[in-house]
Amino acid sequence: MFQQCRLAVQPEWIDYNGHMNVGYYSVAFDKATDVLLDQFGLGRDYRDSENASVFIVEAHLTYENEVHEGQNLIFSSQVLDADDKRVHFLHLMHHEQDGLLAASNELLGLHVDLGSRRASSFSDHSRSLIETMRAEHASLPRPKQAGRVMAIRRRD
Repeated sequence: MFQQCRLAVQPEWIDYNGHMNVGYYSVAFDKATDVLLDQFGLGRDYRDSENASVFIVEAHLTYENEVHEGQNLIFSSQVLDADDKRVHFLHLMHHEQDGLLAASNELLGLHVDLGSRRASSFSDHSRSLIETMRAEHASLPRPKQAGRVMAIRRRD
């Protein structure tokens, strides 16, 4: 895993079941994505200067253990694959205090020219940073949460 992001669970993120509402997992993982994109040189400054950005075109969340108000969370990210226009990555959310896996978020990002609203190639600089991280992560074990298919498994 690579860059880490830390967050505290906010009171407004808690639902009537007493744990973090499903929608706020996406909010929390989005903040981890911002940290990762900044590492690739593809954050807000890039958007403003290059009129291009990364759009998430596919996402998959898994929930492993509950998250409660006030808990501190730590996120790690792993680049699974990339090409000239796309980057496939996975975030893992852990309880900071005990390291327990809380959730995962697998994402596919597409580089987009904001003027044409069409897919476009990453800049050479960003592509190099992504490729460096992808190569570093190639030797890591593939997380079991990556590539999961949603289905009802029958016990016939």
